[in-house]
Amino acid sequence: MPCLTLETPTGSFTLTEHEGAITRAEWGGQGADETPLLTEARAQLAAYFDGSRFSFELPLRVEGSAFQRAVCNAMLAIPPGETRTYGDIARDLEHPAQAVGQACGANPIPVIIPCHRVLAANGLGGFSGGVGVETKVWLLRHEGAAGLLI
Repeated sequence: MPCLTLETPTGSFTLTEHEGAITRAEWGGQGADETPLLTEARAQLAAYFDGSRFSFELPLRVEGSAFQRAVCNAMLAIPPGETRTYGDIARDLEHPAQAVGQACGANPIPVIIPCHRVLAANGLGGFSGGVGVETKVWLLRHEGAAGLLI
């Protein structure tokens, strides 16, 4: 599968494409494949990290259970600069908050699917990407949600 790595303020970030959709995004890795989709995704991520864009228009494919896809869709609905809690999403999907937290942690396309916008009821919650919670804090501050962290 073609993949492309770009440097970001949060570290090296690798995108993977499969059959015309972004299927993975992860910190680390190496890839230098140039496809029209990966080139466009790189441009949109560069605009995100330079602050000129905070949402994405890319074909995505979440390879997981129906529940995983539902949680990813709920995360995609959170506007930039806003957050929801695991409990908020759990109520909407009629599943336990712990299951929502696990699905957020298993998000295969972080940043583009904004799992960093989902918080615990009493704090930040976890973050499995980058260097952990520090990356989540960086992303939230970058999007103007820093007031939530004070």
